Amino acid sequence: MHIPDNYLSPSTCAAMSAAMVPVWIVSAKKVKKEIKKSNIPILGIGAAFSFLLMMLNVPLPGGTTGHAVGGTLVAILCGPYAACISVSIALLIQALMFGDGGILAFGANCFNMAFILPFLGYFIYKFIKDRIPSEKGEFFGILLGSYIGLNMAALSTAILFGIQPILFKNAEGIPLYSPYPLSVSIPAMIIPHLLVAGVVEAVFSTAIFTFIKKVSPGMIYKGKQQKAKAIYALIVLLICLTPLGLLATGTAWGEWGVDEIKDVIAGGNQPLGFTPAGMENGFNFNSIMPDYTLSGFSDTTAYILSAIAGTAILIILFKVIASFKKESFGKDSNPSSE
Repeated sequence: MHIPDNYLSPSTCAAMSAAMVPVWIVSAKKVKKEIKKSNIPILGIGAAFSFLLMMLNVPLPGGTTGHAVGGTLVAILCGPYAACISVSIALLIQALMFGDGGILAFGANCFNMAFILPFLGYFIYKFIKDRIPSEKGEFFGILLGSYIGLNMAALSTAILFGIQPILFKNAEGIPLYSPYPLSVSIPAMIIPHLLVAGVVEAVFSTAIFTFIKKVSPGMIYKGKQQKAKAIYALIVLLICLTPLGLLATGTAWGEWGVDEIKDVIAGGNQPLGFTPAGMENGFNFNSIMPDYTLSGFSDTTAYILSAIAGTAILIILFKVIASFKKESFGKDSNPSSE
């Protein structure tokens, strides 16, 4: 679901980034107002969960791969506005350090995975939970919220891919960027996510939420802060499990490299046969550990080191942010008192 650079036109990237700016501003203001200084590190834990889940690729129908995001889970733990910030920063670290998702496409990826997913998923969760005030309602809320949230994010991604050949083509009618129309991109993205990736998102989110509720219920949004040793143990476990993502062969749909897209059969029975000019001559960014690899290390070792590095950066970053925040909560402004 990570859109690479040059699949979307620069104008599309600019428009999606512009759409995210007010979302980020409002979310940052909400976090500053609602989240206590001592609870800000929990946002780093949420970002780490999302980062690690996105590394756990699973095989999808059609020979491609996909992954969970954990957007609804993070929204339930931290609140939807905080989840937007957490997942956005996780996506930024992925793009800058590992080349997972484009730099120019960062706004588009955040729109799909840090806006649509956590806000919609949290709304569905809360809607069901409020109407079925029991553990059963909570369970079905996170299950459906996670499943629907991820699939709607996938649909948004498919639409962004699919409108490119409509809007951006040369004089001969050849697409300049993503070459696959809506009739190809929507079923190619939605069917595998409905059948597999959405289920994985729902299962992981529900399982992690259930674990956290059992060992540290105060971490859930608007709860009281509690020690999180068991949570860090869970993060270590997820780091150890990330190499399972290497077992999923193939490339995620819409994330093929410039050198391989002309040979990909993604619509019909024939390979594309050409490389769109906007992709061939587009923006190029060299990340530090491209595709979670590291020279001199095996794929498994590099994957684990990438997971450790990304997780550590996210957790430390939010602790640093917390150190600069001035505590200004009165009795009524403390989320845990609501």
